[in-house]
Amino acid sequence: MRIRRILAAVFATAALAGLGLTGAATAATATAGSVTAIAGSVTPGECTDNGGTIDRSTPVLPTCRGGMYDGQTVD
Repeated sequence: MRIRRILAAVFATAALAGLGLTGAATAATATAGSVTAIAGSVTPGECTDNGGTIDRSTPVLPTCRGGMYDGQTVD
């Protein structure tokens, strides 16, 4: 759901800036990848679907343990 909103915002920005469809698709792909990497948090479903478990014993936020998202916070 988060990715859809990000992609919609990127496409709207690109359209207003006068970029062509190819440029908008490239910008959307680059932005979606960088936002995910910066955020460093995953949904509970992403954690468990990719082989991890949710560790709720961490002091601030739950953390994904194991799997593809090991060590990332769960939101």
